[in-house]
Amino acid sequence: MISLIIKVTVNPERVDDFVKYITEEAADCIANEPGCRQFTISKSVDEPNIFTLAEFYDDMAALEAHRLTPHFLLFQERVEKYNLVLDRERVLGEVIHG
Repeated sequence: MISLIIKVTVNPERVDDFVKYITEEAADCIANEPGCRQFTISKSVDEPNIFTLAEFYDDMAALEAHRLTPHFLLFQERVEKYNLVLDRERVLGEVIHG
């Protein structure tokens, strides 16, 4: 199983928009992608514009297929169009336990 953990710094003026769009994206992933096992969204308790996304896929092929879906491409378009994200850090891993 593949994990993708992303720390996202959201434009403070666009937090509500980000939450709306990322929750839509997560729901679409779970509902429409058989290779997506989990997609969680966490908001920092200390900094209201810092989020952590934790995505889990069966394998790299499932993750790569995710990146081609219409809902993912729409989310990426919204991120760019509305200047939602200021910074992001990604860690791609292979799950070894859990």
